[in-house]
Amino acid sequence: MKILIADDSRVMRQIVVRTLRQAGHGSHEIVEAENGRQLCEMALAERPDLILSDWNMPEMNGIDALDQLRGSGSAIPFGFVTSEGSPEMRERAEAAGALFLIAKPFTPEAFGDALGLAGITP
Repeated sequence: MKILIADDSRVMRQIVVRTLRQAGHGSHEIVEAENGRQLCEMALAERPDLILSDWNMPEMNGIDALDQLRGSGSAIPFGFVTSEGSPEMRERAEAAGALFLIAKPFTPEAFGDALGLAGITP
């Protein structure tokens, strides 16, 4: 399985990768994007099985990237890993087609639960 992680912070991308490993998902191939525009380009080029994206990024934010992907017909499973988890953001993410929103700070258990609900197994 290939997972695309999009976050403008290299350190946060590394933390997400480490947490995925701690949640039992260490065998998956990981590719990374630094912003929403790169996320969209890589989603087409890399064909990931799952996208984990921050919400707030330069050039294009995560929700706009999700909207663009869905508008192009892409059904790649998509989840947010973001510092904000308000009910309004969760509703907007769900309406746009996101499977889940994991709020920072997060735990391996939060990743395991969200990925399990999305049907992603270790």
